[in-house]
Amino acid sequence: MKERTDAPQDRGCLVGICFFILGLGTLLPWNFFMTASLYFQARLNTTEWSNSTTVVPKEYYFNNWMTLLSQLPLLLFTLLNSFLYHRISEAVRIAGSLVFILLLFILTAVIVKVPMEEDRFFSVTMATIWFINSFGAVLQGSCFGLVGLLPQKYSTVFMSGQGLAGTFAAIAMLLAIASDADSETAALGYFITPCVGTLVTLGSYVLLPRLEFAQHYLNKSVKYEAGATDELLKESSTVENGKLNGHANGTATSSSPEGGAEVEGDPGTERPKPAFLSLEQEEKGQAKASVVEVFKKIWVMAFCVTFVFTVTLSVFPAVTVDVRTSFPGKWERFFISVCCFLIFNLNDWFGRTVTTFICWPAKESRLFPLLVVCRVVFVPLLMLCNVQNRSFLPVFFSHDAAFATIMTLFSLSSGYFVCLSMSYAPQLVDKKDGETAGALMTFFLALGLSIGAALSFPLRALV
Repeated sequence: MKERTDAPQDRGCLVGICFFILGLGTLLPWNFFMTASLYFQARLNTTEWSNSTTVVPKEYYFNNWMTLLSQLPLLLFTLLNSFLYHRISEAVRIAGSLVFILLLFILTAVIVKVPMEEDRFFSVTMATIWFINSFGAVLQGSCFGLVGLLPQKYSTVFMSGQGLAGTFAAIAMLLAIASDADSETAALGYFITPCVGTLVTLGSYVLLPRLEFAQHYLNKSVKYEAGATDELLKESSTVENGKLNGHANGTATSSSPEGGAEVEGDPGTERPKPAFLSLEQEEKGQAKASVVEVFKKIWVMAFCVTFVFTVTLSVFPAVTVDVRTSFPGKWERFFISVCCFLIFNLNDWFGRTVTTFICWPAKESRLFPLLVVCRVVFVPLLMLCNVQNRSFLPVFFSHDAAFATIMTLFSLSSGYFVCLSMSYAPQLVDKKDGETAGALMTFFLALGLSIGAALSFPLRALV
């Protein structure tokens, strides 16, 4: 049985475009809710009367709760990955998640026009964030599995789409702010944008299996698994029959070469391997290392990806979104969208992309984890920027340029070290253990996001 090697061409790069859009769609929920923090804070910016004389502002800590409830589903569904993904088909997971994400975005857009008491609005929004990011977590994990069936460059295209999702949301917010419409209409237009984006993502997924190039790899994966299973079962059956025949005929007699008798099932006789089994398939037949053994090889990279995201999510966006410009006026409307979200997302994407050309320090270098730990310096630097509603810390960096510079280095290093950590880990283990290493790294990535989101509460209170 010989496998095809003449893969068809990706005409018009349609498969690449589909995976780019799928990558973009997986992170639309997180990015559109995060970038709209000013809208949510405006609806929650109310006061309560205390003793009928004093006005006490009510603090909802929206950005902290939004970050935490966005990242916990990712951690939860990473843990449930093996249970969920083997029992629900890929089509149901991907298409179903996109449909529910679309419905929740429509609900959010409708609520823009619905007057609602602040506590109820907060509860409905938090529930929406939890469920939309739960479906987003299922969608992301399923898409990673799907793109893994194609050549490596399509995984890069998929991650590029993910990297630009935040930029897409920031640009949508800038356009909404720049429009002459009232704030309510602008918010409605902003939340209609991800509805259209999710529809396009769903259309891309529906189109994908109809493209010849994608069909080749998806069908090849199914045929390969079925064929390999059949051949291995036949080989196992032949060996077992040989052993049974040997036992049935009694103890095998040792014959001299002159006698011409061949010993059935002689352990010294090597049985020829079936032609179907390639070197890659032989490696797959080898016993995989245990999770603990794999972790011992990649624990440094697991620590690095966890620490990078812990530092990043501890202050972004919970602290950075409350920084105010030192130049009040028209610029004030655009300041957070540009200096916080657009700068972060563009530089995070650039940091991930540059690893295609530069991979420094090397994976064996002790300098690599040292530089990752040094990123903790960004936490006090950002806390000392012009954050409003301060309680304890003074302002050391009041100028907009200082905040923008710190954000640039903060986001650039985040994307760079995350991408290096994720790409180095599989290189530290045998090829047969690459899948286990990837699953472990995904778990520690989610763990870092969740720890960072939890730390954002005390860090914001310290400012």
